[in-house]
Amino acid sequence: MLDDGPSGRQNVDDPMPGEGGAADGAKPAAPSWLDDVRRLGAGLKDLFAAQLKLLSAELGLARSGIVLMLFMGLAAIVFAVALGFTLLALAGWGLAQWFGSWAWALTVLAGLQLLLLVGAILVFRRAMHWLTLPATRAEVAALAREAGQRGKAEGEQAGE
Repeated sequence: MLDDGPSGRQNVDDPMPGEGGAADGAKPAAPSWLDDVRRLGAGLKDLFAAQLKLLSAELGLARSGIVLMLFMGLAAIVFAVALGFTLLALAGWGLAQWFGSWAWALTVLAGLQLLLLVGAILVFRRAMHWLTLPATRAEVAALAREAGQRGKAEGEQAGE
């Protein structure tokens, strides 16, 4: 009895009694292309499930990457400021050696920093002006004037 299939049949491929085959008047087997379509659907479902799993894993990695980028950006700023201070100290020391006086070295260094600050402010103001889109605003104003003049001319022609 242990060698029998789950239903007690000797040969599992034989139809069960009452199950019937094509001879019993049961409905015919589905066409083979329908089975192919079912398998295609299951394959597409598995593919899209795998793609969705990959996308969610990559989004998690990107989220972690953004946090890491922010921290490393902050670290880069701190190290850049520290390097700037070190180079400034070296420049001050070099100027002190050249002038033979720390007072003159610091005065020249302060003047150099003042010039760089004024230059940075002027460049910043120019960039702010570019953000106002001056050429685009002038073009839109010209188009509006032209449209107004054309409308006025058409209105005068219609009135005649």
